[in-house]
Amino acid sequence: MKTALLGSRGVLRVSGPDAAEWLQGLITNDIARANGENACFAALLSPQGKILFDFLISRREEGDSALYYIDCAGDQVAALAKRMSMYRLRAKVEVADLSDSLGIMAIWDIEGSPSPEARRDPRHPALGWRLVGPRSGIALELPPQNSEQDYQALRIAAGVPEGGADFTWGDAFPHDANMDELNGVDFRKGCYIGQEVVSRVQHRGSARKRFRRLSFDGTPPAEGATITAGDIQLGTVTSICGDSGLGQIRIDRAAKAAGSAAAAAVVADSRPVRILP
Repeated sequence: MKTALLGSRGVLRVSGPDAAEWLQGLITNDIARANGENACFAALLSPQGKILFDFLISRREEGDSALYYIDCAGDQVAALAKRMSMYRLRAKVEVADLSDSLGIMAIWDIEGSPSPEARRDPRHPALGWRLVGPRSGIALELPPQNSEQDYQALRIAAGVPEGGADFTWGDAFPHDANMDELNGVDFRKGCYIGQEVVSRVQHRGSARKRFRRLSFDGTPPAEGATITAGDIQLGTVTSICGDSGLGQIRIDRAAKAAGSAAAAAVVADSRPVRILP
């Protein structure tokens, strides 16, 4: 078993009798996916369908009530709370920032749940579990044996992009960030903010950008380097860990370059790059 405290993450708690229904009308996924075993991966979009925030939601039962803990980027907690409060209107909900008292632990390389309060990360099997709890309490229950950098290496190797690291908030559609491939969008649920744009892309099959795993031969390029094949710009290197990384790729251009009779070598900063499935 491997464990890491994720100091870069923050926690919001959503409570109140209308919490589930209210969240259902805001996020890209079905809030019912947050249950006793699984977290729910979702995003809050702009009306234009672009990702303003992405997060994992864990549900806990407290008496007759359900509490929802939102595990999000730490530097986005205040902005997310403010944005969500804009939509509260008459809903009987409360949004509280508990980042000072609660922490996030990632647990992987384990079979079965490591704790009754842990929830499975639905984005990729390799990412294991997330545990939200008092900072000192979760560290005592499951002492951190790895660093957050170890967890980020795991995430990159699994091909899972993260907002703020691999794409800019407000600049990417859910399909651009692989959210449809990472169990982050429910195309059968009711309306939510930005749904029309997301549904249109899905039904037309018009997504052109995707994150793909990268493999480097020798010294890797710098993050932000442009990936090219001849004179065709294929995308950008967004994250690097050792000899692997992530890149946002124009899949239409990559297919064109690969299908060329005189296919050019794929490079970034003049260094060879392999784009993996």
